[in-house]
Amino acid sequence: MAVREINFDGIVGPSHNYAGLSHGNLAATRNAGAVSHPRAAALQGIDKMRANLALGLAQGILLPHPRPDRRWLSALATDYATAPAHLKAQALSASAMWAANAATVSPAPDTADGRCHLSVANLVTMAHRSHEWPATLAQLRLAFAHEGFAVHPPVPAPFGDEGAANHMRLSAAHDRPGVEVFVYGVGGGPFPARQHREASAAVARAHGLDPTRTLFVQQSDAAIAAGAFHNDVVAVANERVLFCHEQAFADAPGFYAELRRLLPEVEIVEVPAARVPLEDAIASYLFNAQLVTLPDGAQALVLPEEARATPSVWNWLQEHVAGNGPIRRLEVVDVRESMANGGGPACLRLRVVADPATVDPRFLVDEAKLDRIAEVIRTHWPETIAHDAIADPGLIEQIEIARASLLEALELVELTYS
Repeated sequence: MAVREINFDGIVGPSHNYAGLSHGNLAATRNAGAVSHPRAAALQGIDKMRANLALGLAQGILLPHPRPDRRWLSALATDYATAPAHLKAQALSASAMWAANAATVSPAPDTADGRCHLSVANLVTMAHRSHEWPATLAQLRLAFAHEGFAVHPPVPAPFGDEGAANHMRLSAAHDRPGVEVFVYGVGGGPFPARQHREASAAVARAHGLDPTRTLFVQQSDAAIAAGAFHNDVVAVANERVLFCHEQAFADAPGFYAELRRLLPEVEIVEVPAARVPLEDAIASYLFNAQLVTLPDGAQALVLPEEARATPSVWNWLQEHVAGNGPIRRLEVVDVRESMANGGGPACLRLRVVADPATVDPRFLVDEAKLDRIAEVIRTHWPETIAHDAIADPGLIEQIEIARASLLEALELVELTYS
């Protein structure tokens, strides 16, 4: 099998709005109540995928979930028309667009049975996300139905699991056995630690990982308190490179020593707080970038525009690229609508290392398929959603028709109710 990295981006759904539901996500709460632009947001996501294709990367998609989530409301003995405002907002959330929270992925070279394992995240620490997993599970079971994959249901509550946003894999190459790193939280000042160690351990067991090549690392309380609600806001890894902030981990020296013992060729690129304050790193989403391997073997960083607009961040990046560091190329993308709701380029994607030939082709894209998706978005996605418009039956009808039109265009109508 030709194992390679495939980035599955979440298509921004037609219900994308700024309800400020995510406590601890500073951008999301800061923009609560603002007017959102679902059409522009989704098209920005499409352009980001086009940029990945232009880099020579394999690109996949995950679809918006049914919104409002009428099944979830029914389980709460209500419906969208009569539900209180806070339940309306939670049922309408488009946060499944952040595919990094869809699942944790362990490639075949790391697992006992030689299959690629995916465990759907439960997202139980946030009400608006806790009902995402059934629709995510349905999509993953369809996309990865090949015998080379094993798709697991979520870890049961109360142990919070937020998927790949708190998981990193390092290896000499994608097709070589790697070291899997699960990052969990304990304290975070006024904000919740969303990834529990028990959940990470359960996922590692389900995937059949070698305990001697699996690390459980605590995220620093300072990072969580500063707004790093997921590890991928302060650290990202790809093949042999770990790119992180000095204040990302509770015991960075201990973690680095273990990593070097298990993977001697690892290159650790730590950004000093004296050069890039934690606040700048989080506001710019410097580390919530896609660190990817290009066809020529060089590593590139796919960054949001906000990183270029933050002097401390951009100055450090320019110096690194000009030197002999492992990151050789910077690609800047515009995902400002996602950023305003608290998700950067890496939030929008789930990295799966596998043979593309084993994936349901309906979930893989090229330029022509992205053209079809963009046309549906331009035709059906709402241009704007004001916060006080979420009770408008006309808006809800438009949102549901928009998603149905996309599923029809992609020949995925079996996902209509999931």
